[in-house]
Amino acid sequence: MWVILFISVAAFAVVIERLIFFAGASADPKALEAEFRRCVSNPAASNSTGRTSMHRMFAAARENWPADGDVMKALLEAQVRREMYRWQKNLPVLETAAKVSPLLGLLGTVLGMVEMFRTLNLGGSVNSAAVTGGIWKALFTTVAGLTVAIPVIMAHGLLTGRIDREEEKLRRGADFIMLERFNNNGGADERKTKTRG
Repeated sequence: MWVILFISVAAFAVVIERLIFFAGASADPKALEAEFRRCVSNPAASNSTGRTSMHRMFAAARENWPADGDVMKALLEAQVRREMYRWQKNLPVLETAAKVSPLLGLLGTVLGMVEMFRTLNLGGSVNSAAVTGGIWKALFTTVAGLTVAIPVIMAHGLLTGRIDREEEKLRRGADFIMLERFNNNGGADERKTKTRG
């Protein structure tokens, strides 16, 4: 029971930490795309700074804007992977908690049943009240394990869905950057690729 309690506290802490991170790491892509377009067309313009994943990706693209098209594409892919790692941080803790807590509850039940039958074997006489009380206590750990696992599974699913949506936004942002680059260069990167081919 103490181990299940520790797992539940750890899982709750991870959920709270991820929710706080998600709230601060997400941004409106439309506004950032409009600002990026303005900054690219007017290099003297200052762009806003932010701590969100989209801000960091657009900032990296603007810093490396003169780079070759293939280099820019690789840089954006690396940036998306880097940001996704930050978004997925600590999620394995939830996945492990969801898998382990029911097993720990089942282990507690089995150990309780073993102890109950051992006591009955040593006592000789069978008391129905003692048997039912022992079974109730043994099953309580399974209930505790499932009580932890069910909300953790739900939280993991919701957080994973939120991460998938953020990854889609980042990939669309990367596509937007490459399209802006193509429009500003008049297709120069594409012509260079064909020439090299």
